[in-house]
Amino acid sequence: MDELNRILIVDDERYNIKVLSELLREEYKIMAAKSGEMALNAVHGPNPPDLILLDVMMPGLSGYEVCRKLKTDLRTMHIPVIFITSLDSTDDEAKGFELGAVDYIFKPFKPVIVKARVKTHIQLKRKTDLLDRLASIDGLTEISNRRSFDITLEKELRRIARSGAFLSLILSDIDFFKKYNDYYGHAQGDTCLRRVAKAVANCASRVADFPARYGGEEFAVILPGTDMDGAITLAEKIRTTVAELNISHAASTIADHVTLSLGVATVSGNRDISPVDLIMAADEFLYQAKKNGRNTVFPISTTRYNNKAF
Repeated sequence: MDELNRILIVDDERYNIKVLSELLREEYKIMAAKSGEMALNAVHGPNPPDLILLDVMMPGLSGYEVCRKLKTDLRTMHIPVIFITSLDSTDDEAKGFELGAVDYIFKPFKPVIVKARVKTHIQLKRKTDLLDRLASIDGLTEISNRRSFDITLEKELRRIARSGAFLSLILSDIDFFKKYNDYYGHAQGDTCLRRVAKAVANCASRVADFPARYGGEEFAVILPGTDMDGAITLAEKIRTTVAELNISHAASTIADHVTLSLGVATVSGNRDISPVDLIMAADEFLYQAKKNGRNTVFPISTTRYNNKAF
């Protein structure tokens, strides 16, 4: 059964939260906040809401101010906001829509109207999320695509700049894949790509790990919070897992099955480095892995090539 969509009800009046919760809890998972500050904490928690019902008039941060903060934050700007209000001024409605709200629900609550408007915007959110997901997924391998990789790498580099943590990147390439396509045909080549992609994704199994198809027969894994030793260990696991698929490759000059070459680069948050710099470092190591005979990871250890751990 699909997980219920989450709705955050924000109102300083306990009674209003109670009424709305009773109306909606059979179809949705309800979250509640009694202030704007509590609402902002909730949306940045581990389980953010899919829709926010936000009271306009609250002490402290008003609903308008909360909405403004939500819509100027890349992490929350996609969450639809429905204002709850007893105000019936056209100017007030216009202000809410200008701030990015999608609808209004007026007090006193009319159950049929509340349910209908919530249902409409939850359905729209589901469709939007699906489109966003499709735009980020590689159509052939069904793992994240290059666009999603670029966005994630930039985001993770910004995050470690604040935290000082490690970030590692693995770049890998199927050895002699052009020869594979020439020998077996492109249809079989596509099957090979799908199987390798699945193996890479299965190895990069932590919640924070981000496997992606980098392009053609190249795959990448972004590893937040992973130092070079950890990344090299995972790269070796990926290499052996792909080899153990035992996908025949009669045109390879190094093995009778499909193999991977992999390069690993690591950066710590105390260094200012761009996505391009980190990619170039990993790509340099990938080139070195190929130069060393392919079907290998480079560096083999941090002591082998420590000066490239930024």
